[in-house]
Amino acid sequence: MQFPSRMPPTRTALPARFATLLAVLFLALAGLGPARAQGGSSEAIDALPVLPQAGELALAAFHAETGEPILEGLIWRVFELREGAPVLVAREEAATPRVSLPPANYMVHVSWGFASAMRQVTMHWGDVVERLVISAGGLQVRGVVGDRPIPGNDLTYAVYLPIGDDAEGRLVVAEARPSDLVRLPEGEYHVVSTYGDANASMRTDLSVAAGQVTIATLNHRAARVTLKLVAEEGGEAFAGTAFSVLTPGGDVVREAIGAFPSVVLAEGDYVLIARHEGRVFTREFRVESGLDRDIEVLAQG
Repeated sequence: MQFPSRMPPTRTALPARFATLLAVLFLALAGLGPARAQGGSSEAIDALPVLPQAGELALAAFHAETGEPILEGLIWRVFELREGAPVLVAREEAATPRVSLPPANYMVHVSWGFASAMRQVTMHWGDVVERLVISAGGLQVRGVVGDRPIPGNDLTYAVYLPIGDDAEGRLVVAEARPSDLVRLPEGEYHVVSTYGDANASMRTDLSVAAGQVTIATLNHRAARVTLKLVAEEGGEAFAGTAFSVLTPGGDVVREAIGAFPSVVLAEGDYVLIARHEGRVFTREFRVESGLDRDIEVLAQG
């Protein structure tokens, strides 16, 4: 008896559209992206979702008290929170910057003068909008001698944050000018104002309120004197003279070289020493607040 010969197994062909989808899915899972297979269906490939490589972080800052936007003077910094120390990835000075960032955890810091705010942000593949609120006030310090304003280029001031019983616990601002608007967090501060570059200074404690500008005017008890070494009263000053201004106790207040240097001194008593061509001359004098004048040393004796 003859049996029919063994037939080979039948292979069922997959539909072309289904085979194309499988190929595209394989490429996507392999990280190759939605590459277009030759002869495949473009409709199937275009249907695959494509994730963006980064999201956009939109930032804005507002006053805590009024809710008004802050439109100038901002500095933005964005740090990526990695293992170890955070890494600075963006710095912007625009009022409302937009920063493109890949998915990760970030810390956003904004400063407005010496006031600041910060917030942690997690970026995925979408856009994120963050509104940071800053609570701050402004400070301006001016100086007068009597009723006469001190020129802005002759006055500087420093701002300190008191710590415990120490009024000058931590220096916040150094060498600010009367024209400067110093932005500070709300709180209590100690201000040291200096007229000239010697010993004419005034101190005060003041408060800075959020959303307000505090203007402080300090009255200095001082005067500007011009130092001269002369052969006779009202005579021509000797050039190249070295002057030293001392307190009655012998502490040096100011030194200067020239024919007629000027110096601002606090009200009080002083000793003036003039040195010229190996000779030394001295005199005592008194400074009265608001009385600017010449101090002459006679080259005699």
